[in-house]
Amino acid sequence: NDYSRELQRYNMDVDCPVFDGLYKFCQIYTGASIGGARKLMQGNADICINWSGGLHHAKKSEASGFCYINDIVLAILELLNHYARVLYIDIDIHHGDGVEEAFYNTDRVMTASFHKYGEYFPGTGGVKDIGVNKGKKYSINFPLMDGIDDQSYQSIFKPIMAKIMETFQPGAVVLQCGADSLAGDRLGCFNLSLKGHAACVDYMKSFNVPLLILGGGGYTVRNVARCWANETGAVLDQKLSEEIPYNEYYEYYGPDFNLHITPSNMENHNTKKYMEDTKIELFECLSSLPKPSVQIKQMPRYLGGDQKESSVKESNPDVRISTREADKMVMDEREFYEDDKDQDRQAIPMQLS
Repeated sequence: NDYSRELQRYNMDVDCPVFDGLYKFCQIYTGASIGGARKLMQGNADICINWSGGLHHAKKSEASGFCYINDIVLAILELLNHYARVLYIDIDIHHGDGVEEAFYNTDRVMTASFHKYGEYFPGTGGVKDIGVNKGKKYSINFPLMDGIDDQSYQSIFKPIMAKIMETFQPGAVVLQCGADSLAGDRLGCFNLSLKGHAACVDYMKSFNVPLLILGGGGYTVRNVARCWANETGAVLDQKLSEEIPYNEYYEYYGPDFNLHITPSNMENHNTKKYMEDTKIELFECLSSLPKPSVQIKQMPRYLGGDQKESSVKESNPDVRISTREADKMVMDEREFYEDDKDQDRQAIPMQLS
């Protein structure tokens, strides 16, 4: 009974079941997103990809929507140690509620989500949901209806993202590329092709801002693989062959065994008037965007350059120590002594930024 209550407390009894290796799984995909953020911060990469990440529904105290740990939030928090402003973009068919909630009252992170709205999980992300307090107007939501196609999607995505990049001027961008917005997804109801989906990646890449690309939803597995393989090629400026090469999963891609999928003939319920009216409303919100504040923080130690230039003296210069071990050797700069003579260690509380 206690076990069941704990599962219910953290919402891990319905759509977020416990399975063998769950903790390791969370460590791997979350660590990869944080690692990608660090590579961007260190200047070791212009673009980092973690297709196993992008679990945007998880909250601070509960799992939600097949998402256990919100790796996106943790990666953005890491980026905020170095960049004044970070932009989060979500092209999953579901609203990125967990990420929006985490940064709903700050002006250092802007969230932009293009998602299905109305009687659809998680039920959040209305156009009027724009943030609160300092974060007011820093949450951008474009609610969409069934059947949106490539042309309609790009008619709103590109102008809105151009306006956001102009007004917000982020130091880094995090792009969640959920593949459940593709045509033919088992749980989705959009009608995007692989080319239409990848056009969002190409467009954000064109701004030449440090970019962290993450995965997300997707419930027709063969199309998820198609989508993310195609977008990896797009990031690398490599055009992939239309014919899928033979591999151990080749039979999954029948009967045509091609890379690209054909959108269906489903009706697009997003009228031109609705799209234009919503776009204008969001433009008005962005046009009155207040200048974001810049929180000044000391640069993380691991961004300080070559380890050889570190002020930490190693007992053996031929043996390198880990960052964690080095951090244990750093003394508070307000201390006068480094040994047992120190009598005021508890007199001055540490101030955490």
